[in-house]
Amino acid sequence: MRLDDERESSNVEDRRGGRRLSAGGKSLGLGTIAIALVAMYFGVDPSVVLNIGQGLQQEVPAEAQAITENDPMVKFVAKVLGSTEDTWGKIFEASGQQYPVPKLVLFSGQIPTACGSGQAAMGPFYCPGDQKVYIDLSFYHEMKTRFNAPGDFAQAYVIAHEVGHHIQHLTGISDKVQQARQSARSEAQSNQYSVRLELQADCYAGVWANHADGKNRILEQGDVEEAMTAAAAIGDDALQKQAQGYAVPDSFTHGTSQQRMYWFNQGLSTGDIRKCDTFSVASI
Repeated sequence: MRLDDERESSNVEDRRGGRRLSAGGKSLGLGTIAIALVAMYFGVDPSVVLNIGQGLQQEVPAEAQAITENDPMVKFVAKVLGSTEDTWGKIFEASGQQYPVPKLVLFSGQIPTACGSGQAAMGPFYCPGDQKVYIDLSFYHEMKTRFNAPGDFAQAYVIAHEVGHHIQHLTGISDKVQQARQSARSEAQSNQYSVRLELQADCYAGVWANHADGKNRILEQGDVEEAMTAAAAIGDDALQKQAQGYAVPDSFTHGTSQQRMYWFNQGLSTGDIRKCDTFSVASI
Protein backbone atom coordinates (compact mmCIF):
# COMPACT_ATOMS: atom_id res chain seq x y z
CA MET A 1 0.00 0.00 0.00
CA ARG A 2 1.52 3.32 -1.08
CA LEU A 3 0.92 6.09 1.41
CA ASP A 4 3.89 8.35 0.69
CA ASP A 5 1.72 10.95 -1.03
CA GLU A 6 -1.02 10.84 1.60
CA ARG A 7 -1.17 13.56 4.23
CA GLU A 8 -1.38 12.77 7.93
CA SER A 9 -4.65 13.67 9.58
CA SER A 10 -4.44 15.96 12.59
CA ASN A 11 -7.47 14.22 14.09
CA VAL A 12 -5.66 11.29 15.72
CA GLU A 13 -5.47 11.15 19.51
CA ASP A 14 -2.97 8.75 21.07
CA ARG A 15 -4.36 8.00 24.51
CA ARG A 16 -2.51 4.78 25.13
CA GLY A 17 -0.84 4.29 28.47
CA GLY A 18 0.14 1.56 30.92
CA ARG A 19 -2.74 -0.83 31.38
CA ARG A 20 -3.10 -4.25 32.89
CA LEU A 21 -6.09 -6.56 32.52
CA SER A 22 -6.85 -9.21 35.06
CA ALA A 23 -9.20 -12.15 35.52
CA GLY A 24 -9.67 -13.70 38.93
CA GLY A 25 -6.58 -11.86 40.14
CA LYS A 26 -4.33 -13.21 37.36
CA SER A 27 -2.83 -10.91 34.79
CA LEU A 28 -3.68 -11.47 31.15
CA GLY A 29 -1.35 -10.60 28.31
CA LEU A 30 -2.44 -8.48 25.38
CA GLY A 31 -2.30 -11.52 23.12
CA THR A 32 -4.88 -13.28 25.27
CA ILE A 33 -7.07 -10.23 25.53
CA ALA A 34 -6.93 -9.77 21.76
CA ILE A 35 -8.70 -13.12 21.38
CA ALA A 36 -11.56 -11.82 23.49
CA LEU A 37 -11.40 -8.56 21.56
CA VAL A 38 -12.11 -10.25 18.24
CA ALA A 39 -14.62 -12.68 19.69
CA MET A 40 -16.83 -10.15 21.43
CA TYR A 41 -16.63 -7.63 18.59
CA PHE A 42 -18.00 -10.13 16.13
CA GLY A 43 -20.71 -11.66 18.24
CA VAL A 44 -18.95 -14.58 19.92
CA ASP A 45 -19.04 -15.08 23.68
CA PRO A 46 -15.41 -14.44 24.73
CA SER A 47 -15.72 -16.99 27.53
CA VAL A 48 -16.04 -19.67 24.85
CA VAL A 49 -12.60 -18.70 23.62
CA LEU A 50 -10.84 -17.86 26.86
CA ASN A 51 -12.75 -19.95 29.40
CA ILE A 52 -12.59 -17.10 31.84
CA GLY A 53 -16.34 -16.81 32.47
CA GLN A 54 -17.45 -13.54 33.93
CA GLY A 55 -14.24 -12.77 35.83
CA LEU A 56 -12.74 -10.29 33.38
CA GLN A 57 -11.89 -7.06 35.16
CA GLN A 58 -9.92 -4.05 34.04
CA GLU A 59 -7.89 -1.60 36.02
CA VAL A 60 -8.17 2.14 35.60
CA PRO A 61 -5.82 3.20 32.77
CA ALA A 62 -2.67 5.11 33.55
CA GLU A 63 -2.35 8.68 32.41
CA ALA A 64 -2.64 8.86 28.63
CA GLN A 65 0.54 9.65 26.80
CA ALA A 66 1.01 12.29 24.17
CA ILE A 67 0.96 11.24 20.55
CA THR A 68 4.29 9.80 19.42
CA GLU A 69 5.15 11.48 16.17
CA ASN A 70 7.87 8.99 15.25
CA ASP A 71 5.73 5.92 15.89
CA PRO A 72 5.30 4.32 12.42
CA MET A 73 1.97 2.78 13.39
CA VAL A 74 0.60 6.14 14.48
CA LYS A 75 1.81 7.71 11.24
CA PHE A 76 0.15 4.91 9.26
CA VAL A 77 -3.17 5.39 11.05
CA ALA A 78 -2.97 9.16 10.56
CA LYS A 79 -2.33 8.77 6.83
CA VAL A 80 -5.22 6.35 6.36
CA LEU A 81 -7.55 8.62 8.31
CA GLY A 82 -6.37 11.59 6.26
CA SER A 83 -7.14 9.68 3.08
CA THR A 84 -10.67 8.90 4.28
CA GLU A 85 -11.16 12.58 5.13
CA ASP A 86 -10.16 13.64 1.62
CA THR A 87 -12.34 10.99 -0.04
CA TRP A 88 -15.51 11.59 1.95
CA GLY A 89 -14.96 15.34 1.92
CA LYS A 90 -15.16 15.32 -1.87
CA ILE A 91 -18.13 12.96 -1.94
CA PHE A 92 -20.07 15.18 0.47
CA GLU A 93 -18.98 18.31 -1.41
CA ALA A 94 -20.34 16.85 -4.66
CA SER A 95 -23.79 16.73 -3.06
CA GLY A 96 -23.50 20.26 -1.68
CA GLN A 97 -22.68 19.24 1.88
CA GLN A 98 -19.74 19.62 4.25
CA TYR A 99 -18.15 16.55 5.77
CA PRO A 100 -17.73 16.74 9.57
CA VAL A 101 -14.59 14.66 10.11
CA PRO A 102 -14.39 12.13 12.95
CA LYS A 103 -11.59 11.84 15.48
CA LEU A 104 -9.64 8.59 15.77
CA VAL A 105 -8.50 7.57 19.25
CA LEU A 106 -5.76 5.04 19.90
CA PHE A 107 -6.14 3.35 23.27
CA SER A 108 -5.20 0.23 25.14
CA GLY A 109 -7.20 -1.63 27.73
CA GLN A 110 -10.16 0.63 28.36
CA ILE A 111 -11.21 4.20 27.80
CA PRO A 112 -14.17 6.44 28.69
CA THR A 113 -16.33 7.42 25.71
CA ALA A 114 -19.64 9.18 25.12
CA CYS A 115 -21.08 5.70 24.54
CA GLY A 116 -19.87 4.36 27.88
CA SER A 117 -16.70 2.56 28.82
CA GLY A 118 -14.83 1.38 25.74
CA GLN A 119 -12.85 -1.80 26.23
CA ALA A 120 -10.27 -3.70 24.23
CA ALA A 121 -12.64 -6.67 24.14
CA MET A 122 -15.01 -4.59 22.00
CA GLY A 123 -12.49 -4.34 19.19
CA PRO A 124 -12.38 -1.28 16.91
CA PHE A 125 -15.62 0.67 17.25
CA TYR A 126 -17.30 3.92 16.40
CA CYS A 127 -19.14 6.00 18.97
CA PRO A 128 -21.81 8.29 17.48
CA GLY A 129 -22.10 10.18 20.77
CA ASP A 130 -18.70 11.83 20.33
CA GLN A 131 -18.18 10.98 16.63
CA LYS A 132 -14.92 9.17 17.32
CA VAL A 133 -13.38 5.93 16.10
CA TYR A 134 -11.61 3.93 18.81
CA ILE A 135 -8.89 1.38 18.07
CA ASP A 136 -6.74 -0.79 20.28
CA LEU A 137 -3.82 -1.62 17.99
CA SER A 138 -3.49 -5.10 19.47
CA PHE A 139 -6.38 -5.94 17.14
CA TYR A 140 -4.00 -5.71 14.20
CA HIS A 141 -1.61 -8.17 15.80
CA GLU A 142 -4.46 -10.59 16.28
CA MET A 143 -5.54 -10.24 12.66
CA LYS A 144 -2.04 -11.20 11.57
CA THR A 145 -1.16 -14.00 13.96
CA ARG A 146 -4.45 -15.73 14.72
CA PHE A 147 -6.57 -15.04 11.66
CA ASN A 148 -3.84 -15.00 9.02
CA ALA A 149 -5.00 -11.63 7.71
CA PRO A 150 -1.79 -9.56 7.62
CA GLY A 151 -0.94 -6.53 5.56
CA ASP A 152 -1.23 -2.77 5.74
CA PHE A 153 -4.23 -2.61 3.44
CA ALA A 154 -6.10 -5.07 5.64
CA GLN A 155 -5.37 -2.72 8.54
CA ALA A 156 -6.56 0.27 6.52
CA TYR A 157 -9.77 -1.59 5.70
CA VAL A 158 -10.57 -1.81 9.42
CA ILE A 159 -10.25 1.97 9.80
CA ALA A 160 -12.27 2.63 6.65
CA HIS A 161 -15.03 0.31 7.91
CA GLU A 162 -15.35 2.26 11.17
CA VAL A 163 -15.35 5.55 9.26
CA GLY A 164 -18.18 3.98 7.26
CA HIS A 165 -20.19 3.88 10.48
CA HIS A 166 -19.49 7.60 10.86
CA ILE A 167 -21.00 8.16 7.41
CA GLN A 168 -24.05 6.15 8.45
CA HIS A 169 -24.41 8.30 11.55
CA LEU A 170 -24.17 11.53 9.56
CA THR A 171 -26.75 10.38 7.02
CA GLY A 172 -29.20 9.14 9.63
CA ILE A 173 -29.00 5.50 8.59
CA SER A 174 -27.74 4.33 11.98
CA ASP A 175 -30.69 5.90 13.80
CA LYS A 176 -33.19 4.29 11.44
CA VAL A 177 -31.57 0.89 11.93
CA GLN A 178 -31.62 1.32 15.69
CA GLN A 179 -35.33 2.09 15.57
CA ALA A 180 -35.96 -0.91 13.34
CA ARG A 181 -34.03 -3.19 15.68
CA GLN A 182 -36.04 -2.00 18.67
CA SER A 183 -39.31 -2.81 16.91
CA ALA A 184 -38.12 -6.14 15.49
CA ARG A 185 -40.30 -9.17 16.14
CA SER A 186 -37.38 -11.37 17.15
CA GLU A 187 -33.71 -11.29 18.01
CA ALA A 188 -32.91 -12.95 14.69
CA GLN A 189 -34.71 -10.17 12.80
CA SER A 190 -32.95 -7.54 14.89
CA ASN A 191 -29.61 -9.14 14.08
CA GLN A 192 -30.40 -9.01 10.37
CA TYR A 193 -30.71 -5.23 10.54
CA SER A 194 -27.32 -5.14 12.23
CA VAL A 195 -25.82 -7.35 9.52
CA ARG A 196 -27.08 -5.05 6.77
CA LEU A 197 -25.65 -2.04 8.61
CA GLU A 198 -22.24 -3.69 8.94
CA LEU A 199 -22.17 -4.83 5.31
CA GLN A 200 -22.95 -1.30 4.19
CA ALA A 201 -19.95 -0.08 6.23
CA ASP A 202 -17.86 -2.69 4.40
CA CYS A 203 -19.14 -1.32 1.10
CA TYR A 204 -18.30 2.23 2.17
CA ALA A 205 -14.78 1.03 2.97
CA GLY A 206 -14.58 -0.20 -0.62
CA VAL A 207 -15.82 3.17 -1.91
CA TRP A 208 -13.00 4.87 -0.01
CA ALA A 209 -10.41 2.49 -1.50
CA ASN A 210 -11.74 3.13 -5.01
CA HIS A 211 -11.51 6.91 -4.71
CA ALA A 212 -8.18 6.91 -2.85
CA ASP A 213 -6.61 4.65 -5.47
CA GLY A 214 -7.98 6.78 -8.27
CA LYS A 215 -6.39 9.85 -6.73
CA ASN A 216 -2.95 8.66 -5.65
CA ARG A 217 -2.71 5.03 -6.77
CA ILE A 218 -2.37 3.73 -3.24
CA LEU A 219 -3.05 0.10 -4.11
CA GLU A 220 -0.22 -2.30 -4.81
CA GLN A 221 -0.29 -5.85 -6.05
CA GLY A 222 -1.84 -8.07 -3.42
CA ASP A 223 -3.60 -5.27 -1.50
CA VAL A 224 -7.10 -6.23 -2.61
CA GLU A 225 -6.38 -9.83 -1.69
CA GLU A 226 -5.31 -8.63 1.78
CA ALA A 227 -8.62 -6.89 2.30
CA MET A 228 -10.56 -9.89 1.02
CA THR A 229 -8.63 -12.18 3.33
CA ALA A 230 -9.39 -9.90 6.27
CA ALA A 231 -13.08 -9.72 5.35
CA ALA A 232 -13.23 -13.51 5.10
CA ALA A 233 -11.35 -14.04 8.37
CA ILE A 234 -13.70 -11.83 10.38
CA GLY A 235 -16.97 -13.10 8.99
CA ASP A 236 -19.41 -14.22 11.68
CA ASP A 237 -19.41 -17.79 10.38
CA ALA A 238 -15.61 -18.04 10.35
CA LEU A 239 -15.23 -16.57 13.82
CA GLN A 240 -17.92 -18.71 15.39
CA LYS A 241 -16.57 -21.89 13.83
CA GLN A 242 -13.10 -21.09 15.13
CA ALA A 243 -14.38 -20.24 18.60
CA GLN A 244 -16.97 -22.96 19.15
CA GLY A 245 -16.76 -25.34 16.20
CA TYR A 246 -20.06 -24.37 14.58
CA ALA A 247 -21.97 -21.33 13.35
CA VAL A 248 -25.38 -20.04 14.41
CA PRO A 249 -26.71 -17.91 11.51
CA ASP A 250 -29.52 -16.29 13.53
CA SER A 251 -26.91 -14.83 15.87
CA PHE A 252 -24.84 -13.21 13.10
CA THR A 253 -24.43 -9.46 13.54
CA HIS A 254 -21.78 -8.57 10.94
CA GLY A 255 -22.33 -10.96 8.04
CA THR A 256 -20.69 -14.07 6.68
CA SER A 257 -17.23 -14.11 5.14
CA GLN A 258 -18.77 -14.31 1.66
CA GLN A 259 -21.10 -11.38 2.32
CA ARG A 260 -18.35 -9.18 3.71
CA MET A 261 -16.11 -9.86 0.75
CA TYR A 262 -18.95 -9.23 -1.71
CA TRP A 263 -19.99 -5.87 -0.29
CA PHE A 264 -16.45 -4.59 0.14
CA ASN A 265 -15.80 -5.44 -3.50
CA GLN A 266 -19.09 -3.80 -4.48
CA GLY A 267 -17.81 -0.50 -3.14
CA LEU A 268 -14.29 -1.03 -4.45
CA SER A 269 -15.34 -1.87 -8.00
CA THR A 270 -17.96 0.89 -8.38
CA GLY A 271 -16.83 3.70 -6.09
CA ASP A 272 -20.51 4.61 -5.89
CA ILE A 273 -22.22 4.94 -2.51
CA ARG A 274 -25.56 4.35 -4.23
CA LYS A 275 -24.42 0.79 -4.88
CA CYS A 276 -24.06 0.26 -1.12
CA ASP A 277 -27.78 0.12 -0.31
CA THR A 278 -27.81 -3.15 1.59
CA PHE A 279 -31.29 -2.40 2.92
CA SER A 280 -33.26 -2.43 -0.33
CA VAL A 281 -31.97 -5.72 -1.70
CA ALA A 282 -33.97 -8.85 -0.90
CA SER A 283 -30.89 -11.00 -0.38
CA ILE A 284 -27.52 -9.89 0.95
